[in-house]
Amino acid sequence: MIAKENSCSENKINYWLKKFSIQKRTISEAIYLQNNPSGDPFVVKKPSSDYEWFLYGLGLGLYWGEGNKMNNHAVRIGNTDPDLQNKFLEFLRVFFNVDKSQLRFGLQIFTDINPIIAKDYWCQKLSLQSEQFQKIIVSNSLHKKGTYRKKSQYGVLTIYFYNVKLRDIIVGAIEELRQKANIAQMVEQRHGKSQ
Repeated sequence: MIAKENSCSENKINYWLKKFSIQKRTISEAIYLQNNPSGDPFVVKKPSSDYEWFLYGLGLGLYWGEGNKMNNHAVRIGNTDPDLQNKFLEFLRVFFNVDKSQLRFGLQIFTDINPIIAKDYWCQKLSLQSEQFQKIIVSNSLHKKGTYRKKSQYGVLTIYFYNVKLRDIIVGAIEELRQKANIAQMVEQRHGKSQ
């Protein structure tokens, strides 16, 4: 883009960047800026009350246990419990100012579940718009029996927030929490041995 604006070659731009030790953006950074020209679609806020600290810990714990940490491009968490999903939505809203309209939702159901009833259920429980849903995935229900079937009579809802930077922030906070927990455990073990 700079080369085009200045009617010169990309090699010339690279030469001057290298000469003055100016670091180039990575391709992923350039794509992120292209997709978010107004800046990050979220704002990070630290907890400031007992309830907020509880909610922050709960949100990280939910993502640690139920989130898809292998997906590098989105904050993604799936579950069958609308109360759990509502708490995670509150976590995103309170600490990252994520507007619910920015989210997308996936629904996986079994063949014996009515997709319209299932979608209406989640729309009502989480105050969602039908247009926010991606294509519903239907799985064969023949081999799914027992308590799992009872728990998922309206399917598994997955929350998606397509933002790599926020995903990295949340995963980083979980990793920091994991390291602190490991250190605390080591200190406790040493303290127990010394007694």
